[in-house]
Amino acid sequence: MSHVAAIDVEITDLGALGAACRRLGLELVRDQRSYKWYGRSVGDTPIPEGFTVQDLGRCDHAIRVPGDARAYEIGVVRARNGSPGYVLMLDEWANGLGLLDKCGKGCAALKQAYATEVTLAQARREGFQVNELPQPDGSVRLQCIKV
Repeated sequence: MSHVAAIDVEITDLGALGAACRRLGLELVRDQRSYKWYGRSVGDTPIPEGFTVQDLGRCDHAIRVPGDARAYEIGVVRARNGSPGYVLMLDEWANGLGLLDKCGKGCAALKQAYATEVTLAQARREGFQVNELPQPDGSVRLQCIKV
């Protein structure tokens, strides 16, 4: 049974996405043209906006759990709203067969890791030294010091 969802984040930096994946024990596979999912829509959930049933399972890049052949994958798909970025699409049925253990429900951990990597890169480009301060709730606080 498929439950493909578009995750509410726009990816504009594939380098930061790759770094975020590494943080979580995931792998960004560039130029992979399909992602692993249930394989067909059963019509029980709405298709993400701007996409058709025929688009499901197709991508520009993919994110996978290395060494776990059973886990579903995340499709990194060019946005359909005229934006230059990408959206993440995945089948959340049955916890993505283990995928959500790594990236979090709704990809919360992956979104946080991506935001952290984008912020780190920008701060360093602007001449800041950055310290990551993990918080008790699992979030990360970034301390930027001008050098």
